[in-house]
Amino acid sequence: MHRYNLRNTAGMLRILTAVMITFLLLHCSAENEASSAANESAAPAQAANETAKAAKKTILFLGNSLSAGFGLDPAQAFPALIQVKIDSMGWDYEVINGGLSGETTAAGARRIDWLLRRKIDILVIELGGNDGLRGIPPEETRKNLMTIIDKTRASNADAEIILSGMEVPPNMGNDYAVEFRKVFPKVADEKSVGLIPFLLEGVGGIPELNLPDGIHPTAAGHEIVANNVWKFLKPILAVHGAASK
Repeated sequence: MHRYNLRNTAGMLRILTAVMITFLLLHCSAENEASSAANESAAPAQAANETAKAAKKTILFLGNSLSAGFGLDPAQAFPALIQVKIDSMGWDYEVINGGLSGETTAAGARRIDWLLRRKIDILVIELGGNDGLRGIPPEETRKNLMTIIDKTRASNADAEIILSGMEVPPNMGNDYAVEFRKVFPKVADEKSVGLIPFLLEGVGGIPELNLPDGIHPTAAGHEIVANNVWKFLKPILAVHGAASK
């Protein structure tokens, strides 16, 4: 009788074990099927997001500390404010802030190669200010700006290009200041690109719109700069039919 109970108990354990294994296999199979179904349903959405991202046009601001928003939160810099304006219009453009403090036109002419590894639809060149502050010969600045434009067109033949003009403070000398100011309209004319006559119009030289260094705009100053840029950029976006409303 004792041996029979042991045999019976062992048999019951084998049956219970088999039932548990079957249950676990069925449960795992159901989870895998659910996971697979979820992945399959998510795949179209992911593909759509990737397609939308690839289709979005890009605006590159190639600049120095002005574009970078020196002394401020990046969200207060004028490129970010331009993105807000674009979004408010329902236009499908992504602003890329390529501002780097201390950048000269020579450095920009080298760095543009790396930035052009992605497609650029509109390029806004905000360089030259540091050239002026360092007393770099205007002719050298002119050649560097032309190189940036040539490289951009070689990589993105249909890219729209806007050049933002800069000026130097009076202490650089009147002759130098005059020659430096001429660089930007001359390049714009020679290369047939858009021109913002003076990026810091309404901001430069106004103490309350600049940080204590007297060079970099405050948040309020960047709002004015953004409006200066927007006046020339908005018509280009409109002509390109970017509205998605």
